[in-house]
Amino acid sequence: MLNQYFTDLHIHVGMSHNGKWIKIPTSRRLTVCGILEEATDRKGLNIIGIIDALSPLVLADLKMLIEEGVLVSASSGGYIYRDNTLVVLGAEIETREVNGGLAHTLIFVPDIQTMTTLSTYMSQYIRNINLSSQNAHMPLKQLIQIASGFEALIIPAHVFTPHKSLFGVCCQRLSHILSDQDMGKITAIELGLSADSNMADRISELAGYTFITNSDAHSLDKIAREYNIFSMETLSFQEIVKTLSRTEERQVIANYGLDPRLGKYHRTFCRKCGFTDNQAGLNLDTCCPKCRSNALTKGVFERINEIADYAEPHPPAHRPQYCYQIPLEFIPGLGKKVMAKLLAAFDTEMNILHYATYEALSTVAGTKIANFIMTARVGTATISAGGGGIYGRMLNIVDK
Repeated sequence: MLNQYFTDLHIHVGMSHNGKWIKIPTSRRLTVCGILEEATDRKGLNIIGIIDALSPLVLADLKMLIEEGVLVSASSGGYIYRDNTLVVLGAEIETREVNGGLAHTLIFVPDIQTMTTLSTYMSQYIRNINLSSQNAHMPLKQLIQIASGFEALIIPAHVFTPHKSLFGVCCQRLSHILSDQDMGKITAIELGLSADSNMADRISELAGYTFITNSDAHSLDKIAREYNIFSMETLSFQEIVKTLSRTEERQVIANYGLDPRLGKYHRTFCRKCGFTDNQAGLNLDTCCPKCRSNALTKGVFERINEIADYAEPHPPAHRPQYCYQIPLEFIPGLGKKVMAKLLAAFDTEMNILHYATYEALSTVAGTKIANFIMTARVGTATISAGGGGIYGRMLNIVDK
């Protein structure tokens, strides 16, 4: 029997248990223990990926939790927290192509022993192995060869963003920098906050890959702002392998992500005057139409238009539904006090976002907040697009 699991595989660690920074700038509350509690108790996730496990500081914290029995080894890889949350160990590694473009890739392994060995091996390439997302000073092709030797899951991260991504700054096609054999070792593709499946399915070479959407959380609040539903038998690393490879009926049955317009790199943006291109698409060979400067950051929307094979998406038969999920933090007027009432009534954010009825939401938070949550749930919200590092926003009726 297959079960459904809420999954976010891209959560960063900000600080170690003994107070040493791992990712700057992030929150001091973003520790391994803080992530486990937030993801389980508040968010309602079933599977989480702890990124930055390549750092010896994070490995030490994980080993401590394993020794204390807080994390228990799953039979086929990964670790179980409080009986119902699977923790998988990952690393986000930065690579550099010959054109100077930088990209991030997620690497997952089944256990702490394998991650410890990988950390020791990668320390010869990474200058400060204790910190997050360090440049390995190698092209993706070499990283794939190394990671596959550890039987790792290999997932290029936020692949369209204008900074540190494959399609954003490294190449127009994976085949330009990777062999067919290398491409075959890629497990899945992470879309990023400013893109969705329809946008990515305009590129023909991505048709064979499973798409996933993750939070890339740099704070506890951002956990599960994007997530997936995995359909698999039990909580284990090997079940994730089957799910991402779509074998034995395992599969990703839904991606829940921001409407791309809420992403902070969706549209072309002028860093000097704040102009955002919300129209048909700006020709980036020209200067900003508002201030006439050359300080434009190309948006994901414009980049995909530039490199796409198809004018419209060509989704393969295996592609699951992409559901626009607006995080509760984007809901206008939903402050900490109202959020506390909602959590007291419905236990987790997953329950609020997916299962609470309009009547129940209205009783707890009022009709205005209930209306916002329901429009966000069904994808009919009015949104002002983001760009250049500034998130889009869900509009209140008075903003229109």
